Amino acid sequence: MAADVALPAVTSEEAAEVLGQPTPLSAFWAAFRENHGAVFGLSVISTIALIAIFANFIAPHSPIEQFRDAVRAPPIWDAGGTWRFVLGTDGDGHDTLSRLIYGARVSLFIGLSVMSVSFVIGVVLGLLAASVGSLVDVVITRVMDLIMAVPSLVMAILVVAVLGPSLANTIVAVTIVYLPRYVRLVRASALGELTKDYVTAARVAGVGPLRLMVSTVLPNCLAPLIVQAALGVSDAILEAAGLGFLGLGAQAPTPEWGTMLADSREFIRSDPWIVALPGLAILIAVVAINLTGDGMRDAFDPRMRRT
Repeated sequence: MAADVALPAVTSEEAAEVLGQPTPLSAFWAAFRENHGAVFGLSVISTIALIAIFANFIAPHSPIEQFRDAVRAPPIWDAGGTWRFVLGTDGDGHDTLSRLIYGARVSLFIGLSVMSVSFVIGVVLGLLAASVGSLVDVVITRVMDLIMAVPSLVMAILVVAVLGPSLANTIVAVTIVYLPRYVRLVRASALGELTKDYVTAARVAGVGPLRLMVSTVLPNCLAPLIVQAALGVSDAILEAAGLGFLGLGAQAPTPEWGTMLADSREFIRSDPWIVALPGLAILIAVVAINLTGDGMRDAFDPRMRRT
């Protein structure tokens, strides 16, 4: 009798290639690149991310160095501008270009930190609300409703007022504000998946509750979560910039775009470029992230794909 031969494991990507079908990643990218605005947004935000990562090598000056001999120096395109300060200096003599470059690092760090923490906690609470029981579901849902009942900026101001203004507390405040989005999305998606046949089959096969939710249900809830996470980065950047503008976010001399706006608003008439440049940086980053998020939403939705 012939001995049994162990067959090598075959991944879904390898199986798709054998069958001549595109892998899930290639299918996603094919659908994503059909949206030219999304591709443009992805290229812009990737450029901003690279600038933030290599800020130490790109920035011409230190973001906290003050040049007392060049306070409020004009940018290169204005009369009196020099290549020493391409985008001019602010009211304290800081090089604007250097602070914008380092500000990209701070703002993206805030956005990614808020998104990451909200994503993880939101997944845990959402799965608990959908699977544990009615009492836990009611408690989690009502707490999230309470947070959402207060306008986001007011809630963030309240949290920062209690904890104190700082970069870390800004991240905590914005995380609390945007946590309900993830919790409600995971809960709704999980409740919809729990009624499907493949979940019933997994239960009949003896899959435990924890494994059922994490390995079976959660992967089928990730598509809307990924889109929400992408859009949540831009929302967190805007919220942190609003707190910084009010003086409740990152404190000087930290080069955060919202704080730069707050420090320069007194020069809006005399030296408008000092105010316009940080605002333009926020606008470009937020629009690029939103375009990318819209493209991801369309790529994940089979109804939006071209056949």
